[in-house]
Amino acid sequence: QVQLVESGGGLVQTGGSLRLSCVLSGLFLDDYVIGWFRQVPGKEREGVSFMSSPDGSTYYAPSVKGRFTISSDNAKKTAYLQMNRLKPEDTAVYYCAALLFWTGSYRYPSLPVPPEGMDHWGKGTLVTVSS
Repeated sequence: QVQLVESGGGLVQTGGSLRLSCVLSGLFLDDYVIGWFRQVPGKEREGVSFMSSPDGSTYYAPSVKGRFTISSDNAKKTAYLQMNRLKPEDTAVYYCAALLFWTGSYRYPSLPVPPEGMDHWGKGTLVTVSS
């Protein structure tokens, strides 16, 4: 059974940093596209950053490029999102999601992948950035 569990959210001041973690079980991280999404009440879930283990590609939304870094430790089956220079508008629930590359790449040949395209989801972790 595939399971994704996020952690690392919390309250931070503007300009601060947080590192989110996503532990993935029941799958081989090497075969998956990992995406970090975020959502605020009343708004659609948006893709923040993606990493494709099989081909090494990455993607960052323009709003976070240069501030966030996605990475993974495949041996630990853990994906990370390092978030620096945080802003109040980064406040959201952050979700980790996974898409099997070998089937998903036919539907989505390039990053980013829309939320409805992801195969598996975590339950999210709340990030609050105070001004």
